[in-house]
Parts: sequence; C-alpha cells; structure tokens
Amino acid sequence: MGASPVWHKSSYSGGLSGDCVQIARTRNGVLVGDSKHPTCPALRLSASAWTRFVDHVTLASSVRAA
Repeated sequence: MGASPVWHKSSYSGGLSGDCVQIARTRNGVLVGDSKHPTCPALRLSASAWTRFVDHVTLASSVRAA
C-alpha cells in the first residue's frame, strides 16, 4: 500500500472552522476531499481533468469579476 496522501487546504476556506475543500497530489493526478467528512472517499481526478477543472474555475472567476 502507498503512502498516505498529503492534504492541502483551499486558500478560500478562511476562518478557523477547518471545514474546507482539500486536495492531495498523487502520482496519477489529484484527490479532492472534504475535511468535514474525512472518512468519505475522495474524488480522484487525472492530472488532465484537474487542469481542465482549474482552468474552468479560473475563467469563470475572471468573467464574474468583470
């Protein structure tokens, strides 16, 4: 079995509640998890799917800010 993932908290989470979306990079892509439910399965995304997701969110944020 491989090493446990190293989770990184979203910079948009804010506050001290600890409730956040978090990601962990893997050899094959990215895991997306919810810190409120750490025992629930994480969403697994390939590296290319993660890149497309981030590009889409970035574009949507820039359109909304305009």
